[in-house]
Amino acid sequence: MSETASPIRHGRLLRIAAALVVLLALAGYVVVQYMTGGAGPPRCVVRATESGDGAGSTYEMSPEQAANAATISAVGTTRGLPERAVTIALATALQESALRNLEHGDRDSLGLFQQRPSKGWGTEEQILDPVYSAGEFYDHLATVPGYSRLPLTEAAQRVQRSGFPQAYAKHEPDATLLAAALTGRTPAVLTCPALSGTAVGDPAKVRAELVRAFGPKVLPAAETSGQAGAPRVAEVSVPVAAGGARGEMAGGKPARRGWELAHWAVAQSAALRIGEVSYAGRVWKAKEAGRGWQSAGGDADASTTAVRIRTVQ
Repeated sequence: MSETASPIRHGRLLRIAAALVVLLALAGYVVVQYMTGGAGPPRCVVRATESGDGAGSTYEMSPEQAANAATISAVGTTRGLPERAVTIALATALQESALRNLEHGDRDSLGLFQQRPSKGWGTEEQILDPVYSAGEFYDHLATVPGYSRLPLTEAAQRVQRSGFPQAYAKHEPDATLLAAALTGRTPAVLTCPALSGTAVGDPAKVRAELVRAFGPKVLPAAETSGQAGAPRVAEVSVPVAAGGARGEMAGGKPARRGWELAHWAVAQSAALRIGEVSYAGRVWKAKEAGRGWQSAGGDADASTTAVRIRTVQ
């Protein structure tokens, strides 16, 4: 009896082991796809222009990743830092956390940049605030002499002190594409998926997050305080300053600042329940997200003086 039972048991164990291997492989695939923005749920997409960086290429990411990338970019430009600094920061966050605000990591590492409280980066609560952690990264990057002229991986390593100093380089193409869109250099190239559910948005929360990311000067004083004396409306109008360091793009195109704000709003659409963003005669609608940025029509306001953000009501 035992001579026949043993091969049967052995075969059963082999089948169980094979099934476990398949399940582990599938689980690993799902994790990798989730962290790297691969196939799965609808994604935010950045498309390169045919004449721009990485012509014809695209980068896909989850709404969470898009919101974090937009925050990183906004914090950098608000500090007056160049697009190269934003590219370095985005490549670093892509490597360290896949643009996810992680509550765990190696030893006590946390957040988008895997900063460590024990190394003086801040408290756990601070590091898990994307605005704070991005600001800390930029503060350290600004102390690196000539960082904008260094190879990206070297500049990032001077800040991070990683055990894998060459790991940042592979993210440079994607980070460059993202930075061009999120700093507004390439207009109307970021779109995010249609919103799920029926929850409404809060314009006051949109204002608060604008101020957190871009600073109090992003909105007029009345808009910032939310005490304009008017009834609550679903639209937030964000002025686009004319001229200055962030003025008109070459060739008379709409202001770079305007597209930076517009792309930020689209990237935050899931988190803030934003249903529509319009600027410079173009409009993005969550209900028609698959169509990307469209012409707002002949009667639409094509000026570049303000970005209009409408929340779901």
